[in-house]
Amino acid sequence: MEQERSKIIELFQAGKNPSEIFNLLKFPNSRRKFITRTIERYEVTGGITDKPRSGRPRSVTTQRLKKVVRQRIRRNPRRSMSKMAKELRVSQKESPSHHDPSEGKRASRSKGLLKRHAIHGLNSFLFSDEKLFTIEEATNPQNDRIISSSISSIPEELRYVSRIQKPLSVMVWAGISSIGRTPLIFVPAGVKIDTQTYRELILEPVIQDLSKTMFSGKPFVFQQDGAPAHTSNATQAWLRSNNPDFIQKEEWPPYSPDLNPMDYSIWSILETRACLKSHTNIDSLKKSLCREWERIPQEILRAAVEAFPKRLKAVIERKGGYIE
Repeated sequence: MEQERSKIIELFQAGKNPSEIFNLLKFPNSRRKFITRTIERYEVTGGITDKPRSGRPRSVTTQRLKKVVRQRIRRNPRRSMSKMAKELRVSQKESPSHHDPSEGKRASRSKGLLKRHAIHGLNSFLFSDEKLFTIEEATNPQNDRIISSSISSIPEELRYVSRIQKPLSVMVWAGISSIGRTPLIFVPAGVKIDTQTYRELILEPVIQDLSKTMFSGKPFVFQQDGAPAHTSNATQAWLRSNNPDFIQKEEWPPYSPDLNPMDYSIWSILETRACLKSHTNIDSLKKSLCREWERIPQEILRAAVEAFPKRLKAVIERKGGYIE
């Protein structure tokens, strides 16, 4: 039961709605409500075991609502603000937006990528990214806080957070498609990813052969963000010669982690799985990352990739505005 719930939540995090999850997991009709209840429970509690609390929707601040909020914070001073807002059905006030000159490029380039998607199809896209992992336990920094009316009311064990100032870390590169994944590539300690390193560590040993392996001899659309090593003239020239269908630096929307499946879904799933507990050294971290990388079901990767065109449309609708 718990494994089924975990799969449901991973697909939900990857952008799938209950109907799509039902079809992917091939549950019998009698279990449709189980999917909905699991998602609702996750949104309310942040977990898959505790039952959500019932209650009528609240749209205004009342003394009763204030009392409920105080009680819930008292029970768990570290609880997520966004989850509690969802639980109590209280809308979160949005901060005023300011014009960002990059939004125009995000909107126009998203339109271009939608056309690419229509021509090539999602099965031909490979999304890539780099991420720094540390040996520390994965935490949500938004929840790393305590709410209290006074310091004296906070239990002693919750007053201090033990964090290593500069924990051991490793930079990891990976790529995913709806039909497969690359191996994790670990950047050697002390090595900066410049144009030469990027070519020797990733482009030549991994990207060059993917057309023959993952994509069965067919061309594929290679995505990378706007990092200097990716957009340098030498890298762009190498890709034009070896993978002409790649997304060129003038095509990918600027400042757009919200459009990369690795950023908006897969990295967090991998980190949650591999860094459930702190590691004593880098080797332990690497082994855990590799093990959990292979354990992520392909349907999770596919679901994250399938959310890409929906997100492009959302960015266009928001005229280049950012999405969660």
